[in-house]
Amino acid sequence: MLSHLFRSLQHAQFRAFYFGQLISITGTWMQNMAQAWLVYRLSHSTLLLGMVAFAGLLPVLLFGLAGGMLADRIPRRSLLIAAQLVAMAQALLLTVLVFGGWVETWHVVVLAFVLGTVHAVEMPSRHSFLAELVPAEDLPNAIALNSSVFNLARFIGPAIAGALVASYGEGPVFLLNAFTFLAVLWGLLGLTAGRSAATDMAHSQWQRLREGLTYAWENRLIRAALILLTFCSLAAPAYTVLMPVFAHQVFNGGAKQLGLLLGTAGAGALLAAMRLAWLSGRQHLGHNIALAGMAAGAGMLLFANTTTLLFALPLLVLLGFAITTIAASVNTLIQMQVPNQLRGRIMALFSVLFIGITSLGNLLVGYTAAHLGVVTTVMLAGMLCLGSGVVYRLTQPKM
Repeated sequence: MLSHLFRSLQHAQFRAFYFGQLISITGTWMQNMAQAWLVYRLSHSTLLLGMVAFAGLLPVLLFGLAGGMLADRIPRRSLLIAAQLVAMAQALLLTVLVFGGWVETWHVVVLAFVLGTVHAVEMPSRHSFLAELVPAEDLPNAIALNSSVFNLARFIGPAIAGALVASYGEGPVFLLNAFTFLAVLWGLLGLTAGRSAATDMAHSQWQRLREGLTYAWENRLIRAALILLTFCSLAAPAYTVLMPVFAHQVFNGGAKQLGLLLGTAGAGALLAAMRLAWLSGRQHLGHNIALAGMAAGAGMLLFANTTTLLFALPLLVLLGFAITTIAASVNTLIQMQVPNQLRGRIMALFSVLFIGITSLGNLLVGYTAAHLGVVTTVMLAGMLCLGSGVVYRLTQPKM
């Protein structure tokens, strides 16, 4: 049973990449939680919470497609190594500002934008890189296990960060995150895959970009899945961006409660990734995507009206499970459809619509919550996600 679930880990290169990512992304989730609490502690502003989250994801919207062209043009391993070094420098600078007592909200905004730019460049390469680490028959499992890395880190990271922030403040969290990048760098340096570009350089950048976008639009399976992903990405930030407000005002807690809430959503996300790693083939993907969209919307509607932690936690498990199922299933669907020479550009489009559109959602959530309140904002987001799932279920193409 376990050998089937973790079958991609039998490949040494994927195994090195997997465990390096696990340590590094855990540090990133620790920083995300500490950063959100730092901004809320400094400002007590829902608008600024949305602004910082917006700044962290906006570069994916602006530069994500360029990152996809780089992923098909430059050796992916080299691109990933350079990105990790810049991300480590960003975490160290944030550490110095906090320990020195100089940190201000605008510092956090600028550094969030820097880290977001790193993600815009490396995400298409990271997603595309999986196809070079495992054979084609294990690719769906590798994609799901790679998603499990993200979500295991999302489960562990906030819980660790919450305890550290409550006891020592935000600075040690940022410093610890900087050191976690050493793990993924060690893994990447030992790989032989990804040392050559995926495509030649015969066409212009715009021709190559148009080729990828045209392929995505003309493939009905990819187009329908990306449209649903776009709407859910716009709605999903509502509960995560506003979580510090829920922790403080609704559940009367502090940093520990925030870590618990974020970690609980991460637990649901991890369960979803493990379930998808167990499933094989493509027959479940359309069904998963439709039901997950509807479940995410229903979960947000219920969470918005919950005032006790006892009821909130299982709803967060549902939300984490549903949103991860959407993202990982769409990712798998795309990677099973595209040829390798287009993989970087198509996965860049996936990143733009999954992460980049989320940046607009973050800003919209912060603004709406400042004017309509957190409950109304999360309910509106839930209705958008629920409606998208219903429409996809009624119109989805056959696999």
